[in-house]
Amino acid sequence: MDQTQSFRFFNRGPSPVARLVFFVLLSLFLLFVDARYRSLEVVRGVLAIPVQAMQRLATSIYTQPGIWWGDLSNYIDSQGRLASENQQLHMQAAENAVRLQQLEVLQMENAQLRKYFDISQHADYPVQMAEIFSVNSDIFKRKVFIDKGTQKNVAAGQVVIDENGVVGQITRVYPWLSEVTLITDKDHAVPVQILRTGLRAVVFGSGNISNLSLRYMPISSDIQVGDELVTSGIDGTYPAGIPVAKINKIERDPAYPFAIINCTPLAGVDRHRQLMIISGLNKAPEIPANDGKQVESKGKKAKKAKQP
Repeated sequence: MDQTQSFRFFNRGPSPVARLVFFVLLSLFLLFVDARYRSLEVVRGVLAIPVQAMQRLATSIYTQPGIWWGDLSNYIDSQGRLASENQQLHMQAAENAVRLQQLEVLQMENAQLRKYFDISQHADYPVQMAEIFSVNSDIFKRKVFIDKGTQKNVAAGQVVIDENGVVGQITRVYPWLSEVTLITDKDHAVPVQILRTGLRAVVFGSGNISNLSLRYMPISSDIQVGDELVTSGIDGTYPAGIPVAKINKIERDPAYPFAIINCTPLAGVDRHRQLMIISGLNKAPEIPANDGKQVESKGKKAKKAKQP
C-alpha cells in the first residue's frame, strides 16, 4: 500500500470544500434566524459569560504588569518624597527649637534688664550696667571679666551686683574691661549683718560657687537656719542692706568656741550675663576749698599772734 492510499484510508468523510460550504450555509441560516426571530439571544447571553471572563483575564494579563510597575514607581517616588519632607521637617524642628531657646534667653534677659532698670531708678547709689565678657577657667579663682573699664569711670574696689544681691568686687581695671572677684572666691570677705536680729558678722568665700562661710560666730549667737544676710555698710565699700546670702546649715559643737555656719549666696554668680556696678562709694571725702583756705588763714594768724 502506497502513501496516497494510506492518506485516503485515514481521511474518510466529506471533503474540505464540502465542509466549508456547509458551515457557510449554516452561518447564513443562523444569522437569518437570529435577525428574524431573535431566537439566539439566550444562547448569546450564556456564551457571553465565559467570553467576558476570558476577555478580562486577557486584558489583565496584558495590562496588569504596566499597572503594577506604575504603582511601584509611584510608591518609590512617594517614599523618597516623604523621606525628603521628613528630613526637612526634622531640620525645621531643630531650627525652631534653637530659636525658641534663644527667645527664652532673650525673654529672661529682658526681664532681668527690667529689674535692673527698676533698681537703678530706686537705688540710693549710682549704678551702671555691664555685661560679662569672659570667665576665668581656673576653678580655684572665682573671677569674671566685664566689658566696662576706665573709659566708663570704673575703679578698683567698686561693688558688682545683680537683681538678687552682691556678686563680687572689682579688683583690677583695664581701659575697656575690668576683673571682678566673686564673693565665693577663697577667703573673700564681705561685712554683713543678720537681717532678723541686726547682728554684725563677716561672711567669707569658700572656693565653692554655691557656698559661703560665716566664721567666728560664738555657738551661743542668735542665728537660725533660713536667716538672711545683708551688707552692713560699715566698711564704706558695700552699701548697707544689699542681700548677700542665706544660712542653710549650722553646726554647734560644745568642744569648739565658734559655730560652723554655711550659707548659700543669693546672687546669680554663675547664671547671669548682665550685671550692675555700684560706683561712687569708695572715694575718699574731699575737703572743700574754702574750708581749707580758712584753716590755712587761721594757722597763719595763730603763728603771728605767738610772735613777740
